[in-house]
Amino acid sequence: MDEKTVSVPAISCGHCVTTIQREVGEVGGVSSVSADQATRTVEVSWDPEVTDWVVIEDVMKEIGYPPVG
Repeated sequence: MDEKTVSVPAISCGHCVTTIQREVGEVGGVSSVSADQATRTVEVSWDPEVTDWVVIEDVMKEIGYPPVG
């Protein structure tokens, strides 16, 4: 499993958290997603044999929550 924690300045409410967790969680190979409104961070764990970070990052950009870092 690979893990990454990124800053997502666009997180401003609970709806943002729910959307990120739902959409990123649907990416094949993603085992867990944790978005935090207070810190505006997202932590993702995924299987590198199934997907890679670029795919996850692209999904986050598409739904309006581009990661920084």
